[in-house]
Amino acid sequence: MTHGIVPPYLLVRISRLDDAKFAVAANAARNALEHDKTMRSVRFNFSFDENNSLVAEVVDAPNRTVADAATTESLPGAVVRREGDGPSGDPAADEAYEGLGATFALFSEVYGRNSIDAAGLPLDATVHYGKLYDNAFWNGERMVFGDGDGEIFSRFTASLSVIGHELTHGITQYSAGLVYRDQSGALNESVSDVFGALVEQYFLDQSVDEATWLIGAGIFTTEVKGSALRSLKAPGTAYDDETLGKDPQPGHLDDYIDTDDDEGGVHLNSGIPNRAFYLVAEALGGNAWEHAGQIWYDTITGPSLTARADFSAFASATLEAASARYGATSAEVAAVREGWRGVGVATNTVKVGRDER
Repeated sequence: MTHGIVPPYLLVRISRLDDAKFAVAANAARNALEHDKTMRSVRFNFSFDENNSLVAEVVDAPNRTVADAATTESLPGAVVRREGDGPSGDPAADEAYEGLGATFALFSEVYGRNSIDAAGLPLDATVHYGKLYDNAFWNGERMVFGDGDGEIFSRFTASLSVIGHELTHGITQYSAGLVYRDQSGALNESVSDVFGALVEQYFLDQSVDEATWLIGAGIFTTEVKGSALRSLKAPGTAYDDETLGKDPQPGHLDDYIDTDDDEGGVHLNSGIPNRAFYLVAEALGGNAWEHAGQIWYDTITGPSLTARADFSAFASATLEAASARYGATSAEVAAVREGWRGVGVATNTVKVGRDER
């Protein structure tokens, strides 16, 4: 199952640029859209069973392999760095290697999870995928990174939050299995944004107040007026650029975008649960990966969340998780309740559907 970090609505906008200044970017965006269309045709066909050879021996340490596709679209590519090797000298390969390790560290050291599948699955990545490929994605078994077009996007390994985001799609695949459509799909994207941000914060030892709360900082070139792809703290403010337009993400259910594009707006409406998580983390203070992150982790790995959960069901599940771990009268429960209230999502009440805003 493929989940690209760059939303299709942004690629569509870039693909339609007729400014000669961005001719390479427009062509690269068209190629990325065509590639992603092909990959979407095989969604939901990837699975593992208990005898799958990709499941490694259970050891609480990462097992990383980085390969180089050499601008082809042939996976996995030639191996350039394995676990324990020194730097390869290729910035993309070394950034991917370190990002895989940082993501493993958060989930292992904070949540006690041994790799993506909780059973020591090797962490594999491919860099230099495609010619000027404008995206990075998790394909169900490995991370894949493009180098960007050089006009709008630079290499996608440059952002630790991108690496954490994409690997978290794998964790969701092995846990909650949130269906990639409509509100459950927006939650799937949001969970990846949440833990992508937490991977970066844990690696940099940043508190709630010190963190940027951005996803994809560093992947835009200097030609773009914007800081990142998305902001959890303030959805809709990550970029405001003459070429790309303004970040369209909503941060409140009142502004929910009802669309058939992008699997029902999964990259758009994820701004609503993203903002809810930020509000919870802000209320609790300290390090967001601790109590707020623990509640979200307990939610996606717990028994009460269904694969087609909507925002209200997910919000209620976070309340249950907070109560189970910290107590029904705890500050954590109060923060979770107020966080969801702050974005207009009901908890433990009537289901909030796409047309019940």
